[in-house]
Amino acid sequence: MPKFTIIHIKVNWELCTMRIDHIAIAVDNAEKALENYKKILNIDKIEIEEVPNEKVKVVILNLQDTRIELLEALNDDSPISKFLKERGEGIHHIAITADEIEKDVNRAMENGMKFLGGLRKGSYGRKITFIHPKSLNGVLVEFCQAAPVE
Repeated sequence: MPKFTIIHIKVNWELCTMRIDHIAIAVDNAEKALENYKKILNIDKIEIEEVPNEKVKVVILNLQDTRIELLEALNDDSPISKFLKERGEGIHHIAITADEIEKDVNRAMENGMKFLGGLRKGSYGRKITFIHPKSLNGVLVEFCQAAPVE
């Protein structure tokens, strides 16, 4: 019979205001990739946006309760272009919605997380920043400002 260890963790629920925002996939051609995803997903809505300061075209696949973003480089010096050259197509990052992004970024920094640049404007005009993959076991994580309540 397996032996289990029970670990009790004290959680400050005031800080637990995060959820998966989207999963981003780096692709060579967003339109071609979109055709593949249309074959398997029930997509509620498709949005296309260019984010010039990130040098990326984003095709946003809105699903029932989350999104998938297809990222295509706008030019050869885009971070997505570099990613594709080094690793090929695939998952680029996981994005987390941070309801209080400045506070959440500061807390992460205080806990030793290294960031790739500061807060800046991302898709939908929301504030974003990225935690370096070396800080989180090889995974690039994006913090996204929560969308305004309508």
